[in-house]
Amino acid sequence: MTRPAFGGNIMATIECPNHRPQMSTVRPGVFSVPCADYEREGIVERFNVDIKEEDIKVKIEEIVKSMKEKIDITEADIIVSGGRGVGSREGFTLLKELADILGGIVAGSRAAVDSGWIEKDRQVGQTGKTVRPKLYIACGISGAIQHLAGMQESEYIVAINKDSDAPIMAVADLAIVGDLFKVVPELIKEIRAYRQSCEVM
Repeated sequence: MTRPAFGGNIMATIECPNHRPQMSTVRPGVFSVPCADYEREGIVERFNVDIKEEDIKVKIEEIVKSMKEKIDITEADIIVSGGRGVGSREGFTLLKELADILGGIVAGSRAAVDSGWIEKDRQVGQTGKTVRPKLYIACGISGAIQHLAGMQESEYIVAINKDSDAPIMAVADLAIVGDLFKVVPELIKEIRAYRQSCEVM
């Protein structure tokens, strides 16, 4: 098994040659979903467990449900993601405008989440969620290895960053060097113009 170690700075290969069974967990979005094989058959082994009440160490006192709208970014086909370069919570309003016009959703890097600009359940990366959208637009994201681990399998990656040497630019299919607050409005303008021309035709 290969997994990130030391904060994602290296990839460690783990071998367990002497012990069976073995188990590993995989986060959603790491692999593409294979086609169902209805010819396969599984064997169900029933195991009766005798658990007494005094064996239970944790008891649920109360369940409080949040009324917040829940969005699973791992299922999105288009993601517009923001990082430290977005600068503020207000900056994400611009990204949401781009995401809305494309029919996608907004996500963010750990830096954006830690700054309180976007919710934790929208974090992309090693400590967030792994995504594989058809289009991933990274705005103001430098591209730390922890973030790349969560989005580099996207089908098409667009990176917008002032720094041409940022790691995200090396993995992008299209790298745009510039200020996202100038580039994104132009993208929105061009997309709207294109759609209006299509409607006229």
